[in-house]
Amino acid sequence: MASIMTRVKPTQQARPSAAWTARDLRKNPHRADDKASRVESMFTAIAERYDLNNRLHSLWLDQAWRREAVRLAAITPTDDVLDMACGTGDLTEMLAGEGPRSILGMDFTEAMLDVARRKMMRSSGAAAAIEYRRGDAMAIDLPDASIDVVTIAFGIRNVDDPAVAATEFARVLRPGGRLILLEFSTPTNPIIRFVNSCYTRHIMPLTAGLLAGDRSGAYRYLPRSVSTFAQPAALADMLSGAGFSVVGQHPKTFGACTITVAQTPES
Repeated sequence: MASIMTRVKPTQQARPSAAWTARDLRKNPHRADDKASRVESMFTAIAERYDLNNRLHSLWLDQAWRREAVRLAAITPTDDVLDMACGTGDLTEMLAGEGPRSILGMDFTEAMLDVARRKMMRSSGAAAAIEYRRGDAMAIDLPDASIDVVTIAFGIRNVDDPAVAATEFARVLRPGGRLILLEFSTPTNPIIRFVNSCYTRHIMPLTAGLLAGDRSGAYRYLPRSVSTFAQPAALADMLSGAGFSVVGQHPKTFGACTITVAQTPES
């Protein structure tokens, strides 16, 4: 449910209308050589209806999950915060409301940032102080040890190499900095898992695609990208490999998503 942050040069050749076809998704989409450009094309196609689809197809739970991520981030007035793969800025605005010293939202898809900036211009108070910038999770254009909190919601699975992104998060965080990673996961209860699978694989792709007028295959990609991506234990191992200490993992809504909290060494 968030946009791509990955290193790729803009292509000069127009892509076909479908970024992901049913044939493409028979394979693991995370192994596609051109995954980055496909995902950017997909998010460009759905940007204008992205928020509406998120609300309707999560029954507004997506905002509750984000609010819990903000609570776990424990923002203070001296914190500099980076919301990576910020998409249309939902989480960024919630983080801004906690009163950090600075708040930066980065995303690779310019169309998503355009929506975020329009939302910010309609806002007042803390949300109006957000800086939005196009950026790359695998090569973050920020100095070492310059950020206190990094958040990424529903975006890590869209990165070409999540392990490289994790290393970048560790690089830009100050000693004792916090990483809050919110991502879809597979429910462990077999009944809940079956219901969730039926909904995400068969119902949501049809209704969300119709609502968005989407021909990119975005809502076919979503369930496939979740089922083929690392589950929470593997994500924790990846973060440990990047130098983080995993403080906790918090499953939400019967494990439909999980919030991972990690920290860089104090010194």
